[in-house]
Amino acid sequence: MNELAEQLELTPVYHRQPSVKTDPSVFTDIYQDDINITVWQRSLPNELTNAVSDFLATNSTTSAVLAVTPKNTVEILKADFDTKNITTPLSEDIAQLVDMFCCLFDQQRAGIRLTVLDRAMCPRFHVDRIPCRLVTTYQGIATQWLNHEDIDRNKLGAKSQGKPDEESGLLKDDAKINQLTVGDVALLKGENWDDSEGYGLVHRSPSVPTGEKRLLLTIDFIDD
Repeated sequence: MNELAEQLELTPVYHRQPSVKTDPSVFTDIYQDDINITVWQRSLPNELTNAVSDFLATNSTTSAVLAVTPKNTVEILKADFDTKNITTPLSEDIAQLVDMFCCLFDQQRAGIRLTVLDRAMCPRFHVDRIPCRLVTTYQGIATQWLNHEDIDRNKLGAKSQGKPDEESGLLKDDAKINQLTVGDVALLKGENWDDSEGYGLVHRSPSVPTGEKRLLLTIDFIDD
């Protein structure tokens, strides 16, 4: 290996970019050093959309945090929400995403949170101190995120001095706020991913319009 090649190999990757595809194979791109978000763009089938609407219309539970495996996800969801309130298309779709997550990261189980929202859960742009999180919105307005080069990370959190994101200096003048759409499944790389300190994806929950509801699923690591 020549000197230039060695230098390139040892040079850390400082830029970050998204990987967006219409196929779930995009998830494997999360292992690339320069990728901090992967997005599987998908359209929800009518039976799943109808199941989500039925769930929101009949279920009184606003949030549940559950430890599941790919094999018992459907059973645990139905036990927690009641069979009438989480119909098969929805529970089976969640189970499929749990299976993908566990397979991708070689995990035996995962933590899921299924939440009904009528307001923004995390309204300020922030980074998560986790390795990686899967997010998808089944109904309502979906997650917003920023390109790495569009932000001043020195204005995150308390460093914003309480100012709104659009006034704190976090967003550069030409910053573009990106947004997922209903059905999209994204992997968000956090600060605790190997060598990602200072490069975790900056994102937020958008405001939910008055009178509307959002159904959000997140999947996380729960084992070391």
